[in-house]
Amino acid sequence: MATVDKMPMLAEGYERLQNEVRHLKTVERPSIIDAIEEARAHGDLSENAEYHAAKERQGQVEAQIADLEDRLSRAMIIDPTTLSGDKVVFGATVHLLDENDKKIKYQIVGQTEADAKIGRISYSSPLGRALIGRSVGDEVEVSAPSGDKYYEIEKIEFI
Repeated sequence: MATVDKMPMLAEGYERLQNEVRHLKTVERPSIIDAIEEARAHGDLSENAEYHAAKERQGQVEAQIADLEDRLSRAMIIDPTTLSGDKVVFGATVHLLDENDKKIKYQIVGQTEADAKIGRISYSSPLGRALIGRSVGDEVEVSAPSGDKYYEIEKIEFI
């Protein structure tokens, strides 16, 4: 399942993944080990629900750690402040006008960092894919579940 493809991300996204791995290894793992030991002390493991639940949680945490470490190993950290140009690229902050001339601002980020509520969209999202490579003044059409949306690129920043 793992590939060698690099995953672009911002430094803060990389740091957040590192913190999550650290938490899983230093907090979750030891607490699961304690739960397994406590459940073992109760005797017969074949009918011990606490033991089976702790072992299942252990499997989930180990899989999560492996996934996060894979992402970290493939991370390509991009600092938007070192970028420039007149086209939308990963890390760029794009100011848009929608059909109703409402101003919208999004930063193009990695999949693990995306959160549209705070103005961060993934480069692989429909809007992100539509914006990449475009310039100021370009009109962008995006198919959304609620219907087609139209935007005009007003400004591109690298902040």
